[in-house]
Amino acid sequence: MTAQEIRDYLAARVRVIVATNGPDGMPHPVPLDYGLDDQGRILVTSFRKSQKVKNLQRDPRATLLVESGETYAELKSVIAYADAEIIDDPTAIAEGMQLIRASPDLSASLSASMRDQVKASLEKRVLIRFTPFKYVSWDHSKLGAYY
Repeated sequence: MTAQEIRDYLAARVRVIVATNGPDGMPHPVPLDYGLDDQGRILVTSFRKSQKVKNLQRDPRATLLVESGETYAELKSVIAYADAEIIDDPTAIAEGMQLIRASPDLSASLSASMRDQVKASLEKRVLIRFTPFKYVSWDHSKLGAYY
């Protein structure tokens, strides 16, 4: 994919697999909803005591995967190799959470009381901002009959 196609693809998707380096050296992959800031950095939120946050405190490198497609000819993916920044300022966390997209089913299910619960949990959360330094991508729909 071109750089613009990567930006457009990431802007259109909802979920990312974030792989951090676990304490035993094994990858620790987790699916998360994400958003993009105005610089194209990938934003997620998590509880500060989570394993992924502990992993990133120890080693701020991560590999992120966004993928789609049901058949081989439809497969599209972007891998972002990134450096992570953990942000614990409640105002910045709340602002970042506004940029994180959720699946339509999840968004529709959020009641006022659930929103209040999320606000109350800000003290326990962090915002993780991933700054990609390398992308790898593929789009099998471009292959036509040549795969």
